[in-house]
Amino acid sequence: MPVVQSERLVLRTSEDIVRARQFVRQLCIAQGFGLVDQTKLVTAASELARNTVEHGGGGEVHVEVLHDGARRGVRLTFTDQGKGIPDMALAMRDGYTTGSGLGLGLSGAKRLSNEFDIESQPGKGTCVRIARWR
Repeated sequence: MPVVQSERLVLRTSEDIVRARQFVRQLCIAQGFGLVDQTKLVTAASELARNTVEHGGGGEVHVEVLHDGARRGVRLTFTDQGKGIPDMALAMRDGYTTGSGLGLGLSGAKRLSNEFDIESQPGKGTCVRIARWR
């Protein structure tokens, strides 16, 4: 499927998380996403960006605008070189947290996306890819 726009954003600080969230919202608006779809993707992006910074030690998000015929989509790929996720099944379970949050970051991002993929290796980092279509 054709990628019509691509951008990489660095994620190191809480300010970077805010910038990423704002950037994703603007792309969703430009692609004609309704408010509900905008909110779902921005919320998922915020959770994954925060995980990248807090648990992955920082990284980046690769943002892509997709056109597949009449469909329009936004794909986000979050990568870090952090400690990785040793137990993926546990990490994807609602309520599991390694910090002080509610434990809904990964599982919530999955529910808010039309597509979700995660790869992680302990000691080598994590890559989470999500997409939302209108």
